[in-house]
Amino acid sequence: MMPELGDYAGAVLGAYAASGLLIGLLVAHSVLRAGRVRRALRRAEAKQGRSHV
Repeated sequence: MMPELGDYAGAVLGAYAASGLLIGLLVAHSVLRAGRVRRALRRAEAKQGRSHV
């Protein structure tokens, strides 16, 4: 069931596509950054002689 968007179909669908793409990029960036931070924390803890769990 698709709503009737009329003359605004392109703008509305384009906005949904752009929003989905930006959200996907933010999620990917967050996941990649979390991995980098986790590795940096483990290196810093190893340097201080602490073990990670």
